[in-house]
Amino acid sequence: MADTPRPLPEGQDSAPAAEISPVRPGKWHNAPMRSLDRDSLKHAAAVYAVRFLEPGTIVGLGTGSTAIHAVREIARRHAAGELPGLRCFATSSEVARAAEAAGLPLIDAEGPAVIDLTIDGADEVDPRLNLIKGGGGALLHEKIVAQASKREIIVVDEAKISPQLGTLYRLPVEVIPFGRAGQWHFLHELGGNPVLRTKEDGQPYITDEGNFIYDCAFGPIADPEELGAELHARSGIVEHGLFLGMADDVIVAGQNGLRHLRRDPVTGQVREVAVE
Repeated sequence: MADTPRPLPEGQDSAPAAEISPVRPGKWHNAPMRSLDRDSLKHAAAVYAVRFLEPGTIVGLGTGSTAIHAVREIARRHAAGELPGLRCFATSSEVARAAEAAGLPLIDAEGPAVIDLTIDGADEVDPRLNLIKGGGGALLHEKIVAQASKREIIVVDEAKISPQLGTLYRLPVEVIPFGRAGQWHFLHELGGNPVLRTKEDGQPYITDEGNFIYDCAFGPIADPEELGAELHARSGIVEHGLFLGMADDVIVAGQNGLRHLRRDPVTGQVREVAVE
């Protein structure tokens, strides 16, 4: 389990690699689960979500350890001839390479105006199906794709279900390189204890758009909408990992099987539907 991030000295926007490495990007309260168990649950949720694809669908491909299971299942069904006319739009260069290697037909980076269905993962899901995303580093692209999607299906294992966003996971915030010390200070003043995300070699993690990510430990977020508005109003902050009101369905895989949660697009109410 990752350590709780510690505040950095004021005016410092990064820490020695030895300090940063344990919190990249990381949960901070979640109980441990064996990796084999977690991987099996992710696979089960992803396979179920892919059942909603139909021939001729334009599908958004999410990024991360859960979403890659969906990519593999889509590739399997496509290779079997079950999804003629399928076209895919990847949310990251990493996923685009995996999809291309699997033989999936890709749309170029300009993208479609409208996406029929996107299957993606999440780092944390609250009772209203609001999300924290960005652990895979593709939060900007993922949010662009989510907003263009008619239907956003999120696949998670049960360890990602949370009573309140920020309880289990740090909030990623993507910033441009220019003036990033000011962004660190702004996030610090908001109570986020920002830590610069790094790679295994200790160098800053760079997103597909050439930006940096601060992982922020706000703790339980009382008002995600207010925090999201504050972050969006700050010049230099490109995007944040709060995905509010964007998930239409959440597929949860647990030790007792699958659960399918659906949000009403009009009322926002969440109900559990039968697993088909």
